[in-house]
Amino acid sequence: MKIDRMRVFMTRDKDRPRVIVALDTDDGLTGWGECYNHGPDKALPPLLDYLYGFLSGQDPTRVEYLVNLLIQQSRFPPGALGLAAISALDHCLWDLAAKAANVPVYKLLGGEVRDRIKVYAGVYTAPDAPAAREEFDRLKEEWGFTAFKLSPWRIDMHAHRWGNVVKASADYFRSLREAVNDEYEIAFDAHAKIFEPIAARQLGNALAPYDPLFFEEPLRPENIEAWGDLKQGLNCTLATGESLYNRNEFLRLLQVKGADLIQPDICVVGGISEMRRIATLAEAFFVGVAPHNPMGPLATAVNVHFSAAAQNFRILEYRLPKGQAYVYGGLDVEKRQGETRYVVDPYLPKDGYLELRPDRPGWGVEMDEKAMEEEGYIHWQRRVPKRPDGSYAFA
Repeated sequence: MKIDRMRVFMTRDKDRPRVIVALDTDDGLTGWGECYNHGPDKALPPLLDYLYGFLSGQDPTRVEYLVNLLIQQSRFPPGALGLAAISALDHCLWDLAAKAANVPVYKLLGGEVRDRIKVYAGVYTAPDAPAAREEFDRLKEEWGFTAFKLSPWRIDMHAHRWGNVVKASADYFRSLREAVNDEYEIAFDAHAKIFEPIAARQLGNALAPYDPLFFEEPLRPENIEAWGDLKQGLNCTLATGESLYNRNEFLRLLQVKGADLIQPDICVVGGISEMRRIATLAEAFFVGVAPHNPMGPLATAVNVHFSAAAQNFRILEYRLPKGQAYVYGGLDVEKRQGETRYVVDPYLPKDGYLELRPDRPGWGVEMDEKAMEEEGYIHWQRRVPKRPDGSYAFA
Protein backbone atom coordinates (compact mmCIF):
# COMPACT_ATOMS: atom_id res chain seq x y z
CA MET A 1 0.00 0.00 0.00
CA LYS A 2 1.43 3.35 -1.10
CA ILE A 3 0.18 6.94 -0.97
CA ASP A 4 -0.53 8.03 -4.53
CA ARG A 5 -2.74 11.14 -4.34
CA MET A 6 -3.66 14.10 -2.14
CA ARG A 7 -6.80 16.20 -2.43
CA VAL A 8 -7.45 19.48 -0.60
CA PHE A 9 -10.98 20.83 -0.09
CA MET A 10 -11.59 24.49 0.72
CA THR A 11 -15.02 24.32 2.31
CA ARG A 12 -17.02 25.61 5.27
CA ASP A 13 -18.29 24.63 8.70
CA LYS A 14 -21.46 26.69 9.15
CA ASP A 15 -20.11 30.24 8.69
CA ARG A 16 -16.40 29.44 9.16
CA PRO A 17 -13.85 28.28 6.58
CA ARG A 18 -12.31 24.82 6.79
CA VAL A 19 -9.44 23.16 4.94
CA ILE A 20 -10.00 19.40 4.69
CA VAL A 21 -7.34 17.03 3.36
CA ALA A 22 -7.64 13.55 1.82
CA LEU A 23 -4.74 11.14 1.19
CA ASP A 24 -5.51 8.25 -1.17
CA THR A 25 -3.61 5.00 -1.56
CA ASP A 26 -3.04 2.79 -4.58
CA ASP A 27 -5.32 0.11 -3.13
CA GLY A 28 -8.34 2.39 -2.75
CA LEU A 29 -8.21 3.62 0.85
CA THR A 30 -8.66 7.28 1.80
CA GLY A 31 -7.50 8.97 4.99
CA TRP A 32 -8.97 12.29 6.13
CA GLY A 33 -7.64 15.24 8.15
CA GLU A 34 -8.57 18.79 9.13
CA CYS A 35 -6.34 21.89 9.31
CA TYR A 36 -6.73 24.62 11.89
CA ASN A 37 -7.87 27.91 10.36
CA HIS A 38 -5.35 30.33 11.84
CA GLY A 39 -5.61 32.31 8.62
CA PRO A 40 -4.70 32.98 5.89
CA ASP A 41 -6.39 29.69 4.96
CA LYS A 42 -5.57 30.07 1.26
CA ALA A 43 -1.89 29.72 2.17
CA LEU A 44 -2.48 26.11 3.21
CA PRO A 45 -3.07 24.36 -0.17
CA PRO A 46 0.36 25.30 -1.63
CA LEU A 47 2.00 24.41 1.67
CA LEU A 48 0.21 21.04 1.65
CA ASP A 49 1.32 20.51 -1.95
CA TYR A 50 4.94 21.03 -0.87
CA LEU A 51 4.61 18.66 2.10
CA TYR A 52 2.91 16.02 -0.02
CA GLY A 53 6.17 15.63 -1.93
CA PHE A 54 7.59 13.92 1.18
CA LEU A 55 4.63 11.51 1.43
CA SER A 56 4.04 10.50 -2.18
CA GLY A 57 4.81 6.83 -2.75
CA GLN A 58 5.31 6.14 0.95
CA ASP A 59 3.71 3.48 3.15
CA PRO A 60 1.09 5.38 5.22
CA THR A 61 1.26 2.92 8.12
CA ARG A 62 4.71 4.34 9.01
CA VAL A 63 2.99 7.25 10.75
CA GLU A 64 5.70 8.27 13.22
CA TYR A 65 8.40 7.96 10.57
CA LEU A 66 6.57 10.17 8.08
CA VAL A 67 5.36 12.82 10.54
CA ASN A 68 8.88 13.11 11.92
CA LEU A 69 10.13 13.64 8.37
CA LEU A 70 7.58 16.44 7.80
CA ILE A 71 8.71 18.20 10.98
CA GLN A 72 12.46 17.67 10.55
CA GLN A 73 12.62 18.73 6.89
CA SER A 74 11.51 22.26 7.77
CA ARG A 75 14.88 22.89 9.50
CA PHE A 76 13.39 25.69 11.63
CA PRO A 77 10.50 24.77 13.96
CA PRO A 78 7.26 25.02 11.97
CA GLY A 79 4.76 27.55 13.26
CA ALA A 80 1.02 28.07 12.91
CA LEU A 81 0.53 27.33 9.22
CA GLY A 82 3.18 24.63 8.99
CA LEU A 83 1.82 22.71 11.96
CA ALA A 84 -1.80 23.14 10.84
CA ALA A 85 -0.86 21.46 7.55
CA ILE A 86 1.18 18.74 9.28
CA SER A 87 -1.71 18.15 11.69
CA ALA A 88 -4.11 17.36 8.86
CA LEU A 89 -1.61 15.05 7.16
CA ASP A 90 -0.97 13.29 10.47
CA HIS A 91 -4.73 12.75 10.81
CA CYS A 92 -4.83 11.28 7.30
CA LEU A 93 -1.99 8.87 8.06
CA TRP A 94 -3.58 7.57 11.27
CA ASP A 95 -6.90 7.16 9.48
CA LEU A 96 -5.21 5.16 6.69
CA ALA A 97 -3.20 3.01 9.10
CA ALA A 98 -6.32 2.11 11.07
CA LYS A 99 -8.37 1.43 7.94
CA ALA A 100 -5.60 -0.84 6.64
CA ALA A 101 -5.80 -2.79 9.92
CA ASN A 102 -9.63 -2.58 9.91
CA VAL A 103 -9.74 -1.14 13.45
CA PRO A 104 -10.63 2.22 15.02
CA VAL A 105 -7.66 4.55 15.42
CA TYR A 106 -7.82 4.31 19.23
CA LYS A 107 -6.96 0.61 18.97
CA LEU A 108 -3.62 1.57 17.40
CA LEU A 109 -3.03 3.96 20.31
CA GLY A 110 -3.15 1.17 22.89
CA GLY A 111 -6.89 0.76 23.04
CA GLU A 112 -9.61 2.64 24.86
CA VAL A 113 -9.16 3.51 28.55
CA ARG A 114 -12.76 4.79 28.74
CA ASP A 115 -16.02 3.84 27.10
CA ARG A 116 -17.26 7.32 26.19
CA ILE A 117 -16.00 10.91 25.96
CA LYS A 118 -17.43 13.67 28.17
CA VAL A 119 -18.07 16.93 26.31
CA TYR A 120 -18.99 20.50 27.18
CA ALA A 121 -21.05 22.80 24.99
CA GLY A 122 -19.42 25.99 23.75
CA VAL A 123 -21.92 28.85 24.19
CA TYR A 124 -19.13 31.47 24.13
CA THR A 125 -21.26 34.55 24.91
CA ALA A 126 -22.41 35.96 28.28
CA PRO A 127 -26.21 35.92 28.13
CA ASP A 128 -28.33 37.16 31.03
CA ALA A 129 -28.94 34.45 33.62
CA PRO A 130 -32.54 33.63 32.51
CA ALA A 131 -31.43 33.26 28.88
CA ALA A 132 -28.42 31.19 29.92
CA ARG A 133 -30.65 28.92 32.02
CA GLU A 134 -32.99 28.44 29.06
CA GLU A 135 -30.10 27.58 26.74
CA PHE A 136 -28.43 25.24 29.24
CA ASP A 137 -31.69 23.42 29.91
CA ARG A 138 -32.37 23.08 26.18
CA LEU A 139 -28.95 21.59 25.58
CA LYS A 140 -29.40 19.29 28.57
CA GLU A 141 -32.80 18.08 27.37
CA GLU A 142 -31.74 17.53 23.75
CA TRP A 143 -28.20 16.24 24.17
CA GLY A 144 -27.56 15.63 27.85
CA PHE A 145 -25.01 18.41 28.33
CA THR A 146 -24.22 19.29 31.94
CA ALA A 147 -21.08 21.36 31.22
CA PHE A 148 -20.90 24.65 29.31
CA LYS A 149 -18.42 27.40 28.43
CA LEU A 150 -19.25 31.11 28.42
CA SER A 151 -17.48 34.43 28.05
CA PRO A 152 -16.82 36.30 31.31
CA TRP A 153 -17.12 39.71 29.64
CA ARG A 154 -20.30 41.55 30.65
CA ILE A 155 -19.07 45.07 29.94
CA ASP A 156 -16.40 46.43 27.60
CA MET A 157 -13.08 45.76 29.34
CA HIS A 158 -11.46 48.71 27.55
CA ALA A 159 -14.18 51.29 28.16
CA HIS A 160 -14.67 50.77 31.92
CA ARG A 161 -12.54 50.86 35.05
CA TRP A 162 -10.99 47.41 35.53
CA GLY A 163 -12.48 47.00 38.99
CA ASN A 164 -15.95 47.44 37.51
CA VAL A 165 -15.19 44.92 34.77
CA VAL A 166 -14.17 42.38 37.42
CA LYS A 167 -17.21 43.15 39.57
CA ALA A 168 -19.55 42.76 36.59
CA SER A 169 -18.10 39.32 35.84
CA ALA A 170 -18.35 38.20 39.46
CA ASP A 171 -21.92 39.46 39.79
CA TYR A 172 -22.76 37.66 36.56
CA PHE A 173 -21.40 34.31 37.72
CA ARG A 174 -23.21 34.65 41.04
CA SER A 175 -26.49 35.31 39.20
CA LEU A 176 -25.86 32.24 37.03
CA ARG A 177 -25.26 30.02 40.03
CA GLU A 178 -28.49 31.27 41.60
CA ALA A 179 -30.48 30.72 38.37
CA VAL A 180 -29.26 27.46 36.80
CA ASN A 181 -29.21 23.82 37.86
CA ASP A 182 -26.65 23.43 40.63
CA GLU A 183 -25.21 20.35 38.90
CA TYR A 184 -24.16 22.33 35.82
CA GLU A 185 -20.44 22.95 35.35
CA ILE A 186 -19.59 26.36 33.89
CA ALA A 187 -16.25 27.39 32.41
CA PHE A 188 -15.19 30.88 31.33
CA ASP A 189 -12.96 31.70 28.36
CA ALA A 190 -11.27 35.10 28.67
CA HIS A 191 -9.89 34.63 25.13
CA ALA A 192 -6.35 35.91 25.82
CA LYS A 193 -7.54 39.51 26.09
CA ILE A 194 -5.77 40.54 29.31
CA PHE A 195 -2.27 42.03 29.26
CA GLU A 196 -1.23 42.06 32.93
CA PRO A 197 -1.01 38.84 35.02
CA ILE A 198 -2.25 40.68 38.12
CA ALA A 199 -5.41 41.72 36.27
CA ALA A 200 -5.98 38.14 35.12
CA ARG A 201 -5.55 36.94 38.70
CA GLN A 202 -8.07 39.52 39.94
CA LEU A 203 -10.66 38.32 37.44
CA GLY A 204 -10.04 34.65 38.17
CA ASN A 205 -10.30 35.15 41.91
CA ALA A 206 -13.54 37.09 41.47
CA LEU A 207 -15.01 34.08 39.63
CA ALA A 208 -13.51 31.52 42.02
CA PRO A 209 -16.14 31.65 44.82
CA TYR A 210 -18.75 30.38 42.37
CA ASP A 211 -16.78 27.28 41.36
CA PRO A 212 -15.88 27.59 37.66
CA LEU A 213 -15.08 24.37 35.85
CA PHE A 214 -12.01 26.27 34.68
CA PHE A 215 -10.79 29.80 33.87
CA GLU A 216 -9.43 29.66 30.32
CA GLU A 217 -6.60 31.56 28.64
CA PRO A 218 -6.77 35.02 30.23
CA LEU A 219 -3.25 35.92 28.97
CA ARG A 220 -1.41 35.80 25.69
CA PRO A 221 0.82 32.70 25.30
CA GLU A 222 4.20 34.22 24.44
CA ASN A 223 5.66 34.66 27.94
CA ILE A 224 5.17 31.21 29.42
CA GLU A 225 6.80 32.16 32.72
CA ALA A 226 4.03 34.71 33.27
CA TRP A 227 1.58 31.80 33.49
CA GLY A 228 3.51 30.43 36.44
CA ASP A 229 3.27 33.84 38.11
CA LEU A 230 -0.45 34.00 37.38
CA LYS A 231 -1.22 30.61 38.88
CA GLN A 232 0.44 31.48 42.17
CA GLY A 233 -2.36 32.95 44.25
CA LEU A 234 -5.11 32.03 41.77
CA ASN A 235 -7.95 30.26 43.56
CA CYS A 236 -9.62 28.51 40.63
CA THR A 237 -8.64 25.95 38.00
CA LEU A 238 -6.47 27.56 35.32
CA ALA A 239 -6.62 26.16 31.78
CA THR A 240 -4.56 27.12 28.74
CA GLY A 241 -2.64 25.80 25.77
CA GLU A 242 -4.69 26.32 22.61
CA SER A 243 -2.06 28.76 21.32
CA LEU A 244 0.96 26.59 22.09
CA TYR A 245 2.51 24.52 19.33
CA ASN A 246 4.48 21.51 20.50
CA ARG A 247 5.76 19.38 23.39
CA ASN A 248 8.62 21.79 24.09
CA GLU A 249 6.31 24.74 24.74
CA PHE A 250 3.99 22.60 26.86
CA LEU A 251 6.97 21.29 28.84
CA ARG A 252 7.92 24.87 29.72
CA LEU A 253 4.33 25.60 30.77
CA LEU A 254 4.28 22.52 32.99
CA GLN A 255 7.71 23.26 34.48
CA VAL A 256 6.63 26.74 35.62
CA LYS A 257 3.40 25.22 37.03
CA GLY A 258 1.40 27.47 34.70
CA ALA A 259 -1.78 25.41 34.30
CA ASP A 260 -4.07 22.97 36.08
CA LEU A 261 -5.50 21.81 32.76
CA ILE A 262 -3.82 21.99 29.37
CA GLN A 263 -5.78 22.57 26.16
CA PRO A 264 -3.71 21.51 23.15
CA ASP A 265 -5.49 21.58 19.79
CA ILE A 266 -5.15 18.44 17.67
CA CYS A 267 -5.35 20.57 14.50
CA VAL A 268 -2.58 22.91 15.73
CA VAL A 269 0.16 20.94 17.49
CA GLY A 270 1.00 18.56 14.63
CA GLY A 271 -1.82 16.05 14.96
CA ILE A 272 -2.54 13.13 17.21
CA SER A 273 1.12 12.05 17.23
CA GLU A 274 2.30 15.21 18.98
CA MET A 275 -0.88 15.45 21.05
CA ARG A 276 -0.08 12.10 22.67
CA ARG A 277 3.43 13.22 23.61
CA ILE A 278 2.05 16.41 25.15
CA ALA A 279 -0.52 14.43 27.15
CA THR A 280 2.19 12.08 28.47
CA LEU A 281 4.25 15.06 29.64
CA ALA A 282 1.20 16.51 31.38
CA GLU A 283 0.44 13.20 33.07
CA ALA A 284 3.90 13.21 34.65
CA PHE A 285 3.03 16.62 36.17
CA PHE A 286 -0.43 15.42 37.35
CA VAL A 287 -2.13 17.78 34.90
CA GLY A 288 -5.24 16.83 32.94
CA VAL A 289 -6.01 17.43 29.25
CA ALA A 290 -9.13 19.26 28.05
CA PRO A 291 -8.56 19.53 24.28
CA HIS A 292 -9.32 22.78 22.50
CA ASN A 293 -11.83 21.87 19.78
CA PRO A 294 -13.83 24.73 18.24
CA MET A 295 -13.37 23.18 14.79
CA GLY A 296 -15.59 20.97 12.65
CA PRO A 297 -16.97 17.44 13.06
CA LEU A 298 -13.92 15.77 11.50
CA ALA A 299 -11.66 17.38 14.11
CA THR A 300 -14.13 16.17 16.74
CA ALA A 301 -13.80 12.62 15.40
CA VAL A 302 -10.01 12.82 15.67
CA ASN A 303 -10.33 14.12 19.24
CA VAL A 304 -12.64 11.25 20.16
CA HIS A 305 -9.89 8.73 19.40
CA PHE A 306 -7.21 10.70 21.22
CA SER A 307 -9.48 11.14 24.24
CA ALA A 308 -10.46 7.48 24.28
CA ALA A 309 -6.82 6.43 24.68
CA ALA A 310 -5.43 9.21 26.94
CA GLN A 311 -5.27 8.40 30.64
CA ASN A 312 -5.37 12.03 31.79
CA PHE A 313 -8.14 13.23 29.47
CA ARG A 314 -10.69 15.36 31.35
CA ILE A 315 -13.33 16.86 29.02
CA LEU A 316 -13.65 17.82 25.32
CA GLU A 317 -14.85 21.10 23.85
CA TYR A 318 -17.74 20.45 21.47
CA ARG A 319 -19.84 22.32 18.91
CA LEU A 320 -22.97 20.79 17.44
CA PRO A 321 -22.70 20.40 13.64
CA LYS A 322 -26.22 21.73 13.25
CA GLY A 323 -27.52 24.76 15.12
CA GLN A 324 -26.07 28.08 16.19
CA ALA A 325 -23.50 29.75 13.98
CA TYR A 326 -20.08 30.63 15.33
CA VAL A 327 -19.90 33.61 17.69
CA TYR A 328 -17.61 34.83 20.49
CA GLY A 329 -18.41 37.57 22.96
CA GLY A 330 -21.57 39.62 23.34
CA LEU A 331 -24.51 39.19 25.68
CA ASP A 332 -26.92 37.09 23.63
CA VAL A 333 -27.41 33.45 22.77
CA GLU A 334 -26.60 33.15 19.07
CA LYS A 335 -29.80 32.77 17.04
CA ARG A 336 -28.32 32.40 13.55
CA GLN A 337 -28.50 28.79 12.41
CA GLY A 338 -26.14 26.77 10.27
CA GLU A 339 -25.30 23.23 9.29
CA THR A 340 -22.00 21.46 8.60
CA ARG A 341 -22.45 18.86 5.87
CA TYR A 342 -19.01 17.46 5.06
CA VAL A 343 -19.26 14.71 7.68
CA VAL A 344 -22.26 12.50 6.92
CA ASP A 345 -22.51 10.87 10.36
CA PRO A 346 -20.86 13.13 12.96
CA TYR A 347 -20.34 12.11 16.57
CA LEU A 348 -23.37 13.46 18.46
CA PRO A 349 -23.73 13.61 22.23
CA LYS A 350 -25.84 11.17 24.21
CA ASP A 351 -26.31 12.05 27.87
CA GLY A 352 -23.47 14.56 27.51
CA TYR A 353 -20.98 12.03 26.12
CA LEU A 354 -19.75 10.91 22.71
CA GLU A 355 -19.97 7.15 22.27
CA LEU A 356 -17.11 5.17 20.70
CA ARG A 357 -17.72 3.30 17.44
CA PRO A 358 -15.78 0.05 17.88
CA ASP A 359 -17.16 -1.53 14.70
CA ARG A 360 -15.97 1.27 12.39
CA PRO A 361 -12.35 1.58 11.21
CA GLY A 362 -10.34 4.78 11.14
CA TRP A 363 -12.05 7.85 12.55
CA GLY A 364 -15.43 6.12 12.30
CA VAL A 365 -17.07 8.75 10.09
CA GLU A 366 -18.01 9.03 6.43
CA MET A 367 -17.06 12.14 4.46
CA ASP A 368 -19.24 13.83 1.84
CA GLU A 369 -17.03 15.15 -0.95
CA LYS A 370 -19.97 16.50 -2.91
CA ALA A 371 -21.09 18.58 0.08
CA MET A 372 -17.60 20.05 0.44
CA GLU A 373 -17.63 21.11 -3.19
CA GLU A 374 -21.19 22.45 -3.06
CA GLU A 375 -20.66 24.45 0.13
CA GLY A 376 -17.48 26.03 -1.10
CA TYR A 377 -15.09 28.30 0.76
CA ILE A 378 -16.19 31.24 2.88
CA HIS A 379 -13.84 34.04 3.93
CA TRP A 380 -13.49 34.84 7.63
CA GLN A 381 -11.04 36.94 9.58
CA ARG A 382 -10.70 37.79 13.22
CA ARG A 383 -12.07 41.16 14.37
CA VAL A 384 -9.44 43.18 16.21
CA PRO A 385 -10.95 45.58 18.78
CA LYS A 386 -9.81 49.15 19.37
CA ARG A 387 -9.38 50.80 22.74
CA PRO A 388 -10.89 54.25 23.40
CA ASP A 389 -7.51 55.84 22.64
CA GLY A 390 -7.49 54.33 19.13
CA SER A 391 -4.86 51.63 19.74
CA TYR A 392 -5.51 47.99 18.86
CA ALA A 393 -6.23 45.50 21.66
CA PHE A 394 -5.87 41.73 21.72
CA ALA A 395 -8.35 39.95 19.43
